[in-house]
Amino acid sequence: MKKSIIVGLAAVAIGSSVPAFAQENFFDRLGDRIDRRLDTRGDRVSERFDARGDRIDERMDTRGDRINERLDAKGDRINERLDARAARARAAGRIRLAERLERRGDRIENRLDNRGNRIDARLDRRGDRVENRLDRRGSRIDGRLDNRGERINRRLDRFGQRFSR
Repeated sequence: MKKSIIVGLAAVAIGSSVPAFAQENFFDRLGDRIDRRLDTRGDRVSERFDARGDRIDERMDTRGDRINERLDAKGDRINERLDARAARARAAGRIRLAERLERRGDRIENRLDNRGNRIDARLDRRGDRVENRLDRRGSRIDGRLDNRGERINRRLDRFGQRFSR
């Protein structure tokens, strides 16, 4: 008795689902829905990686700016100190010493400025590299999800051809 009820229910379930599958474009609509879902998933992953790359790039930029400002301030302090010594030497009549101290202060300030610029540029490149790597990773994931959707679509098309005969 139980077997006959289960067999009857299975026949009803199969009988009611076959007309739904036999509808025209059922599998196309199903494939399109799956494609949209995978596309939005890929877009979300890409956007998340873009945002992460932007945050890392911004953090590196901020760090480079902070280091650059600190080195500029250090150069300014050294230059001011040497300029003050040069002014005292000039007041004492030691002109060659004053000129040498001014040149030395300018040289040190320029060297620290260049060092800060190099550090800033290195951190910018590092942030850009991280951001580009995350962009490529997001594109690969997006492409993989697109391929997955196309495979599912082709499989559904082949499966749907069986019912449309």
